[in-house]
Amino acid sequence: MGSLPSVAGEEAAAYAWEPSEQLPLTEECHHYQDKGSVPWDIQKYYAQRYSIFSLYDDGVHMTDDAWFGVTPEPVANQVAADIFKGDETKDTIVDVFAGAGGNTIAFALASRWKRIISIERDAATLACAQNNASIYGVDPGVITWVHGDSFEYLDALLSRPETLHPDLRIETRSTIVFASPPWGGPGYRTDEIFDLNGMQPYNLGKLHNAYRKMDHALFLPRTSDVRQIARLAPEGSKIEVVQYCMEGASKALVAYIPGKETAV
Repeated sequence: MGSLPSVAGEEAAAYAWEPSEQLPLTEECHHYQDKGSVPWDIQKYYAQRYSIFSLYDDGVHMTDDAWFGVTPEPVANQVAADIFKGDETKDTIVDVFAGAGGNTIAFALASRWKRIISIERDAATLACAQNNASIYGVDPGVITWVHGDSFEYLDALLSRPETLHPDLRIETRSTIVFASPPWGGPGYRTDEIFDLNGMQPYNLGKLHNAYRKMDHALFLPRTSDVRQIARLAPEGSKIEVVQYCMEGASKALVAYIPGKETAV
């Protein structure tokens, strides 16, 4: 997306940030139909394809990289049911790492949100997410898709809202941010306790600093150091941490973190 230029009021000819159009599937978007055509490093994920997307055979597409980060459908559905449950002041959710659309689809099917903004910076992956949402019968008007960097979008929302198309301007007090970031970093798969400060390319500090003005949910490795998460709690508040399991095994944890400051 690049840097965001200043836009002078509503008379600007174009906004720096606008909703994405429907993007076409490209050669990077795949619907594999047999194991022999699947790259070796994602074959184990392909074997679990129906737990990732139950409607896979209906035409679900994914980029090869998206297989590593997609949330299994039962987990995505449970998170959608749990996320800040009971807080009726929240009617907007921003999925800042949309990937192939697993979580966004679950949020849409939960029928809770007046507005869902789903952000993905890779065009091919975003095209897959849009395609997959249609496979699941999601009303095209329910989700506002954004092609760009979510950190830049949130910075613009908080400091330069005039650069945003009106459909992307939201009331932060009524918004929840959901983040399922990449989990790269040494020890993610092998350490008994995973150091979230070493998570790559976005560590815990960068994620929290970007979202701290709003209630936010972080989808993290199951072995994450909960002591590091606990330190993020605003004074007088608690953080709820939930382990999400499937078929008897923990898949991830989600930390539900209250907003630290009153947004303007």
